[in-house]
Amino acid sequence: MLEKYHEPVLLEKVIHFLNPSPGKTYVDGTVGGGGHAQMILRALKGKGLLIGIDRDNEAIDAAKERLIKYGKNLKLVLGNFADIKGILNELKIAKVDGILLDLGVSSHQIDEAERGFSIRNDGPLDMRMDKDQKLTAADIVNTYSAQDLAKIIFEFGEERLSRKIGRYIVKQREKNPFRTTLELSEAIKASLGRIPPKRVFDAVTRTFQALRIAVNDELKSLSRALEDSIGLLDPAGRIVVISYHSLEDRIVKNAFRANEKVCTCPRQAPVCTCGKVPKLKVLTKKPVAASEEEVRVNPRSRSAKLRAAERT
Repeated sequence: MLEKYHEPVLLEKVIHFLNPSPGKTYVDGTVGGGGHAQMILRALKGKGLLIGIDRDNEAIDAAKERLIKYGKNLKLVLGNFADIKGILNELKIAKVDGILLDLGVSSHQIDEAERGFSIRNDGPLDMRMDKDQKLTAADIVNTYSAQDLAKIIFEFGEERLSRKIGRYIVKQREKNPFRTTLELSEAIKASLGRIPPKRVFDAVTRTFQALRIAVNDELKSLSRALEDSIGLLDPAGRIVVISYHSLEDRIVKNAFRANEKVCTCPRQAPVCTCGKVPKLKVLTKKPVAASEEEVRVNPRSRSAKLRAAERT
């Protein structure tokens, strides 16, 4: 199973900013195949604890396989990182020393056609990260209004031709409901008329991204996870987040900034009187990107952006 999972993105930078050390407690909120987790556990040197969370059963199984020798220092949890506060509460852990969130879809999920994430491999219109969840991409595509589809595609995919795509999807589903990724991909292409192939590919990609985000409620989950994670950090504890598109990165950037500068006094006030103090010190003024060498070896790292902050 491990060969299905990609090499961890920005691994050296993650370890640099997270700065794991023996005797401390860390959370990998998107453990995936366990690549980042393995390096964190190595840094613990047999002392400390890593809690690995993932909403995908297959990811948890892969992490177990990879990290089996770290048993006493590892706790794997099937769940959503948006529920990090509740998960740690159940484990009777009040505070942690570091949290890692590697967002987006794993190579394993993209490559397996039956998961329904891929625009290249035909499979059912699914896109659920949690297979026990009821809502699928097919439900959205076949039941939402043209207006609601356009809103999802525009807001979550940042696709300017969203209205045209939404209208065409509704028109086509009146003939036959959409069941597969290839059917949807071809419909999106047909809706766009004569435009450059690269622009068509981008529109299909953005539409699929938008549907995936909507199915899994990714942006709300991220906002909730960030808010709770900051509160769960011990002083000097660190949070590291890797995002893969501008919507995610913007949420991370704004959350870090909001918690770095919490004073609400007017700018012209000579001294602070509100009494609010910063919760974070941002460690990355600009997002950290993959090196040319890493992109060459792992093309999926091209869009990765890392941001890190430290609890004050």
